Amino acid sequence: MPEGPAPAPVIQRLRVHYAKRGRLRFTSHRDISRAVERAVRRAGIPVAYSAGFTPHPKISYAGAAATGVASEAEYLEIGLTGTRDPAQVRADLDAALPAGLDILDVVQVPEARGGAEQHRPEPITERLQASEWRIRLDGVTVDAAASAVAAFMAAPEIEVERLTKKGRRRFDVRAAVFACGLDRRATEATDVPCAILRMVVRHTTPVVRPDDVLTGLRQVADLAPPSPPLVTRLAQGPLDADTGELADPLDPDRDAVPPGVAALAGVSPALTRSADTAGEDVVSTRP
Repeated sequence: MPEGPAPAPVIQRLRVHYAKRGRLRFTSHRDISRAVERAVRRAGIPVAYSAGFTPHPKISYAGAAATGVASEAEYLEIGLTGTRDPAQVRADLDAALPAGLDILDVVQVPEARGGAEQHRPEPITERLQASEWRIRLDGVTVDAAASAVAAFMAAPEIEVERLTKKGRRRFDVRAAVFACGLDRRATEATDVPCAILRMVVRHTTPVVRPDDVLTGLRQVADLAPPSPPLVTRLAQGPLDADTGELADPLDPDRDAVPPGVAALAGVSPALTRSADTAGEDVVSTRP
């Protein structure tokens, strides 16, 4: 066992909603986690560390988007050794991060009621039931995209194959797609020939990614974009099966925090905040 005092305990936990925009879409998750750790140190946030020979900051990530994918809905949790105002943490952390990694919201995780394990707040990963995606297909006509989507949604099952950590696996992508359609308004607003799709995809095992859905579209309708698609995650959270809407996964934490604390938290997500590096991939979570 390593010698020395035990690490300071976690006094406060904060959940952070952030965006990955513009050129930062090509940054790997490992590089993003390093950037966040450096920003936490520069901002003077008292992050807690794990025990052992190689202590690590207690920062965990939930449902991170893949390299090459932009996102307006990324989440992480930080354990702190002291109590901080979530609104101030939001401002300080955002100022310390590079442009394109933008902090949209920070909320405090409510404490376990009575200290009982069974009353601890649920992990945020349990709330991330589905993602809403925007996929721009340059060089694809509206008619071709609409026809491919109709064929995809009409199919009872579409199996694709992908290399996973457990080897090559075949799985049904159609079952994971709750909704998929052509966003005609967004398509008409572009200045280049393209088709823009919007889809809601359930989080399954294995995870069905946007590129898996594109593989399925190619299988059922021979839809093959001439250039790589531009993919943006617009939202992720609890899925309302009746409406297809995704709720904000941080809302239960806001509801559980006492009013006096919630007033300090700065809880209005800045989803429409502009960023010079974002370009056309920065969009609101709802049309």
